[in-house]
Amino acid sequence: DKAPLSKSLLLVPSAISILLTLLFQHYQKFFAYNLQAVKEDFQIWRLVCGRTICLDLKDTFCSSLLIYNFRIFERRYGSRKFASFLLGAWMLSALFDLLLVEIAQYIFGITIHILPSGFLGPVFALFVPFYSSIPRVQVTQVLGHFSITNKSLVYILGLQLLTSGSYIWILALSGLISGICYSSSILKVHRILCVPRWVAKIFSWTLEPVFSSAEPTNEVRVGMGATVDIQRQQRMELLDHQIMMSQVAQMRRQRQQQGGMINWNRLFPPLRHRHNANYQDHHPSEQGIPPPTEVSEEQVARLMEMGFSRGDALEALRASNNDLNVATNFLLQH
Repeated sequence: DKAPLSKSLLLVPSAISILLTLLFQHYQKFFAYNLQAVKEDFQIWRLVCGRTICLDLKDTFCSSLLIYNFRIFERRYGSRKFASFLLGAWMLSALFDLLLVEIAQYIFGITIHILPSGFLGPVFALFVPFYSSIPRVQVTQVLGHFSITNKSLVYILGLQLLTSGSYIWILALSGLISGICYSSSILKVHRILCVPRWVAKIFSWTLEPVFSSAEPTNEVRVGMGATVDIQRQQRMELLDHQIMMSQVAQMRRQRQQQGGMINWNRLFPPLRHRHNANYQDHHPSEQGIPPPTEVSEEQVARLMEMGFSRGDALEALRASNNDLNVATNFLLQH
């Protein structure tokens, strides 16, 4: 839902890769990432074909799973900004591929003519914003020392993709460098390599209706967890979301007194009520108001890195009793 570009990148290249592997193997030569043909014969079209479709099903599977996990960036940035990042990372990584091959030949004497095919450069580039902007939440520990977080599976998939081919480390390195260049705004790359607004509108009118998905219903979301604890947590989050939405509707009817702005302090009573059974919804007295919860500056900084203001981050963390997951989910949904 709300990630049509990620869905198209997940379905179209994967389908073409499967067809090339199973039915049209004699056409695979046109999708080989042959750098020698690009440099000597000026076959620039090989950059487009060779850097879009995977010829190895293992690479197709791993890159598809990574694109599925990285769909959060399209929901956060919007499809146009997400497409601009992918375009910039794709073009920069193509340049760095050629440079790294020349460096490997000059320093180590390694002559490389063919690199693994596929949309791998931008996929590795997405690890840069994933590392810097997605909060790290510990899930469990193995042997008491090794932490398992909500990001561990994505890193494992990236490591599996990194070890799937001989020279895929060149694509990984070029992708990471291009992601750093684009994210850190070096030489204003993000302003030069971006998708024009009119192009985004054309694709929005033509392709978005094909790849868009309906928002999941409440019945589908409840009870999908693998364990009873996860299912209980999902039901609690869903109940909080429903109460919050009803309060938003109530506040919209009363915003003549609020100057058209939604008061954040009215949005979080359900979360505060979970940790304070004596909370009173209507005109609480000053004696009944609990002291403000101390907020971790590290968690505030993480939310601010995700693009939220400091005031909203403080309110969300105080209301959720310093639960970074609950605060992040609410800020993303509202």
